[in-house]
Amino acid sequence: MSINETVDRNSAEPSTTTGAYDLVLRGSQVLTAQGIGPREVGVRDGKIVAIEELGAQLVGERVIEVAEDEVLLPGLVDTHVHVNEPGRTEWEGFESATKAAAAGGVTTIVDMPLNSIPPTVNLEALNIKREAASKNAFVNVGFWGGAVPGNKQDLRELHEAGVFGFKCFLLHSGVDEFPSLSVDEMEEDMAELASFDSLMVVHAEDSEIIDSSPQASGSTYSRFLDSRPRSAENTAIEQVIDRARKTGVRAHVLHLSSSDALDMIRQAKAEGVKLTVETCPHYLTLLSEDIPDGATAFKCCPPIREDANRDLLWRGLQEGIIDCIVSDHSPSTVDLKDVENGDFGVAWGGVASLQLGLPLIWSEAKKRGISLEQVISWMSVNPSKLAGLNNKAVIEEGRDADFAVFAPEESFEVDVQNLHHKNPISPYQGKELQGLVRRSIVAGTDVDFQTPHGQLIRREN
Repeated sequence: MSINETVDRNSAEPSTTTGAYDLVLRGSQVLTAQGIGPREVGVRDGKIVAIEELGAQLVGERVIEVAEDEVLLPGLVDTHVHVNEPGRTEWEGFESATKAAAAGGVTTIVDMPLNSIPPTVNLEALNIKREAASKNAFVNVGFWGGAVPGNKQDLRELHEAGVFGFKCFLLHSGVDEFPSLSVDEMEEDMAELASFDSLMVVHAEDSEIIDSSPQASGSTYSRFLDSRPRSAENTAIEQVIDRARKTGVRAHVLHLSSSDALDMIRQAKAEGVKLTVETCPHYLTLLSEDIPDGATAFKCCPPIREDANRDLLWRGLQEGIIDCIVSDHSPSTVDLKDVENGDFGVAWGGVASLQLGLPLIWSEAKKRGISLEQVISWMSVNPSKLAGLNNKAVIEEGRDADFAVFAPEESFEVDVQNLHHKNPISPYQGKELQGLVRRSIVAGTDVDFQTPHGQLIRREN
């Protein structure tokens, strides 16, 4: 038992009465919909059933006293995670991924339909994924479906089975078993998804522009950056907006890195196009100017861009043009990052950051005068809304008792050997970050990293 956890044996009201809670959390800094303040939270059967002012002395079978330097947060929701099990479990599996999530205060993830084998493009593959996840989920796990050529007839069945929406690529996905859609094929699938109010999430880079750009090779980052120009993103996002407007589908742009697209996104939203947009910690905290030659840990697609671009992405968040910050946790084995040669043309493109997202964003947000409440809106509330998870992301009565205990002033240095990610490679190695997650709680139960208690979740409506 930790020093800030007690079993409430001395209360005047015995814990066996109907008024007792399974768990009570007390602290001077608890983030609810009303902001951060001194409160007590009562949990029963995995749900938040009471929120009172601090001093109410709620009675619990178990009581957690949130320390003065800690904030009780709703558990984060990360809707962009590549777990890769089965088929490429050596890249990342459900055990390592969900432990990393919990260590970073993320209590719910939604798994992308690739890079597992089989990809989640039909009901059989979804069931295989669920079976793999069911044994080793330390946090809640949901699933996206995939939209690929030839599986239009599978989309409704996957939707009815509870996937949160469908991902497609407008260029090669990086793995042959998950082929891309043409823009016309995307529109056809969008129309199908609109018929049952599902969501199309799009990796928006234009294949023709990238095919005609200088090819990435060698150790110079600027050459890789030239191979994935902003125009490829801008054009593809314009196509997503156009086809979403035509079909009426709900559309979501994944991992925005080009700030050039912000104006067209703003205009589309103002016009009433059902559009949401995410960006990621690596685009908000890293700069192309600082990436050394051969540092393939920084390679991702779309790429990390310049400092001025990063500032505009932050502005886009603050103006509400960008809705969410999620990890795009896209790990691989160390050898696939081609560390030995440092060739950006050969290395796998992906950044593993699931465990580090909250401290990364908080460290940068704090420098910019942005509140912790706003960070949680971007990293929990809005991703939860995107996926339709109405019982998560806010500490209020009736919601799931998923929490993160966060020490916002505690700093630490990133050491990849101490992360739960399966492969020890990160562009954040050695980086000093502020904000440490000290505890994660899923459905009122502490994540102990020994016994998996996470649930497999489905679309709620």
